[in-house]
Amino acid sequence: MKFINREASKSIEEDLKHFPAVAIFGPRQCGKSTLARSLIKKHPGSVYLDLENPDDLAKLAEPSLFFKQYAGKLICLDEIQRVPELFPVLRGVIDRQGHNGQFLILGSASPDLIRQSSESLAGRIVYQELTPFLVSEIPFMQNNNLNDKYWIRGGFPRSYLAENNKVSYKWRKSFITTFLERDIPNLGIYYPPLMMKKLWQMIAHAQGQLANYAQLGNSLGVSHTMVRNYLDVLHETYMVRILRPFHGNLKKRLVKSPKVYIRDTGILHALLNIDDFDTLFGHPVAGASWETLVIENILGNVEGVSPSFFRTSNGSEIDLILEKGNKRYAVECKLSSAPKLSAGFYHAMQDLEINQAWVAAPVESAYPVRENVTVAPLKTIVETLKKL
Repeated sequence: MKFINREASKSIEEDLKHFPAVAIFGPRQCGKSTLARSLIKKHPGSVYLDLENPDDLAKLAEPSLFFKQYAGKLICLDEIQRVPELFPVLRGVIDRQGHNGQFLILGSASPDLIRQSSESLAGRIVYQELTPFLVSEIPFMQNNNLNDKYWIRGGFPRSYLAENNKVSYKWRKSFITTFLERDIPNLGIYYPPLMMKKLWQMIAHAQGQLANYAQLGNSLGVSHTMVRNYLDVLHETYMVRILRPFHGNLKKRLVKSPKVYIRDTGILHALLNIDDFDTLFGHPVAGASWETLVIENILGNVEGVSPSFFRTSNGSEIDLILEKGNKRYAVECKLSSAPKLSAGFYHAMQDLEINQAWVAAPVESAYPVRENVTVAPLKTIVETLKKL
């Protein structure tokens, strides 16, 4: 499989110089292991252990002895969520050795789900989230034109780099089944796979809409509390994004429910049985799929921002608000080569005192539509936001 350089690699290498442990967290099959193997090649004598491999796991029967044997070397522990009891041991090793760059830790569940890491390694570890491929990482996207293959297949490496759309689609279908039937139970979470899949599909059909926990619960025959628990698991395993509404000191009636997205467009399309562009553009989810592509690429590329969406009870709305310091930026998503903005968008800009707004659309080049409002290709918006 073709190797694609990940933008996170430089910051991870830098973190290894300044912290005893660096953790790369992200969804299953997003490229964490491939990235880690490329990084540890630069560290002579480093060790890689896949904790899903029984042979590698057996080497840690006496973890303190193993870590002592490789003292001074970088040790990579892949799929750490399988052995969370290692964290207290790591703390002791880190404190005894007292130098940076001791451990590179990979996990397919969030630090909040693997609570032992934050409790045991506080002050000793830094976290980096790795997403599936981002638009900025696709090397042969030489211009701003939309990459159709990337949009329909999503960013998971084996999906995006598959020989053809049929193979990609088959991989994604298999990924969904494996994730529900094996990966979630391996975290010690026992929810009915069929129930979780049905919820996942319901979210896909309502992609980017306000979460209605009661309605989802009624459809599934469970309580709204159970729906929240299910969604939390999908969120903590990086499959679903729960985008919170903007809450500011405005004299407006703001919505209080979050919006829910399947984070990867390829997985979204597979859940909806969409396997090509003709099917996508004839499907009601097309606009929401474009919105997902935009939001995930922006949040995957831009650091240090607080994201939310804005919506009032009278219809004023902005898809994505980014707060950084004392500044606010807005991104509206339009699946149109000639996007038009509503009066409600401009009212929201005024209410929020937006510094700069972009309209993400499948256009070839950027152009202004009003002061501080620019229609632009996704890649241009990402590159601009990264410099702010």
